Amino acid sequence: MEERYIAAIDLGSSKIALTVAKVSGHDIQVLFYREKPSAGIRNSAVFNPQKASGPIWSVISEAEKELKIKIMQVVVGLPRCDVRQEINQARVERTHPDESITAEEVEALKSLAQDEYPLSDPDREELYGAVAQSYSDDENFQMIESDIIGVISATFEGNFKLFIGKKSSVRTIDKVFNDLGIAVARKYFTPDAIARAVLTEEEMNGGVALVDLGGGATSVTIYKGKVMRYYASIPFGGKNVTTDIQSECTISETLAENIKLAFGACQPDRLQNLGEKIIQIEGDSMDGLRQIPVQYLSEIITAREREIVDAILWEIEQSGLADSLRSGIVITGGAAGMTNLGNMIRDISGYTVRQGLPRHLFSASGCPGVFSTSATTSLGMVIAAQDDPSISCLEEPPVQEEEEEPVEEEVAVAAAEVAEEPATEAEAPAEPEAPAAEENAANAPSSLFGTEVEKEVTVKKERAKKHKEPKKPHLFSITWGKLTQVVGNLYDKSGNDNQEDNQL
Repeated sequence: MEERYIAAIDLGSSKIALTVAKVSGHDIQVLFYREKPSAGIRNSAVFNPQKASGPIWSVISEAEKELKIKIMQVVVGLPRCDVRQEINQARVERTHPDESITAEEVEALKSLAQDEYPLSDPDREELYGAVAQSYSDDENFQMIESDIIGVISATFEGNFKLFIGKKSSVRTIDKVFNDLGIAVARKYFTPDAIARAVLTEEEMNGGVALVDLGGGATSVTIYKGKVMRYYASIPFGGKNVTTDIQSECTISETLAENIKLAFGACQPDRLQNLGEKIIQIEGDSMDGLRQIPVQYLSEIITAREREIVDAILWEIEQSGLADSLRSGIVITGGAAGMTNLGNMIRDISGYTVRQGLPRHLFSASGCPGVFSTSATTSLGMVIAAQDDPSISCLEEPPVQEEEEEPVEEEVAVAAAEVAEEPATEAEAPAEPEAPAAEENAANAPSSLFGTEVEKEVTVKKERAKKHKEPKKPHLFSITWGKLTQVVGNLYDKSGNDNQEDNQL
């Protein structure tokens, strides 16, 4: 069975996330997942390609070095804001009416609906994608795609929801990757891709609102009858909460973000004993100690989160499906881990709420954070790309070679070869050679990619020591440097936390 490799990049307002996965048939094995703080991206759209290229190049270089591969193509997500939805229909007279309707005919009908839709401003707008709402033939109506395939009919037609966004946002994505010398294999409208990674078939059939809480944007996607029925975006997210903390507490953005991650929570009345604590920061200036009550911090966060929740519920009402969400609301994305956020949404809306972690549709080993809510976008694109056999992001599959115990003479020769080896990229800074990645076992549904791998000489005596995690401090009087350690511990803990909501 042919193996392919897929590299999916989530271009977020707060972070860049890269997932590299190996696909063999219906099995997906995640080999690499890493996040980097983003730059030049606002409300999920690239506005400064030059700034955005730095973090993207950094995380791609790390993947290439760790996996000993060369990434030639990537799949990326389209912006989520400034997207409008329109309805269009398409109908065909079949040349062979006595034969069953094929999947290829259904896909051609969808392309026809997109091609024939008259954009109001073709120079500024572009079709991001289309989702079939229903199909009908000579006798039947309101059929979904799986039902229309195989039917015998002289004609059939489809109703489609088209998603239209800014063409300039697509051009800036192309500009970033063209400058890096990497091709874009496919651009995905990510709300549907995220649903593949998070939602169950029962939820999509019964009615559910999938809320993706990102750093610079929040999107609401509603499914009913296994079909995406509604989409809307809100230009607010986790970065707005950070900005409020920065402004109200008169501290730096970095410190505000770290405090939010370490001690942030909604609903100050539910903080119990923690609400009485005070965060004491030892500054480097002559100002001395700075104190921020956790109760006050929670009040700042709750005020902004309440505005975002109100906007989410307003969009659900606008969809006309507010009374049809039997599966309630599923929250995912990097900002979905805020303590008590799910409880607050439940209290305000009355819906059941769960946290949308990636479903176990793939295998992964040695990839911290891959099962967190912030990984769902890139993982969803990997799962979506598995259906397209033409996508292969590496030059050729990596060659796996057995390690041999090196002899002292061979070590000297290998060292000389490494010294003469040219850098893979001109702009990449010289770094020590990364240790070989461990081989992972593959057992899961689907995805795509492939590449050329250079032979690696491994000296067991020089293998990197395992990183020892720092202990979480129990005191609330901390320095700026120690605060970063607290955040690191919380990230490690949250990656394995599958509870619906964390109660303080």
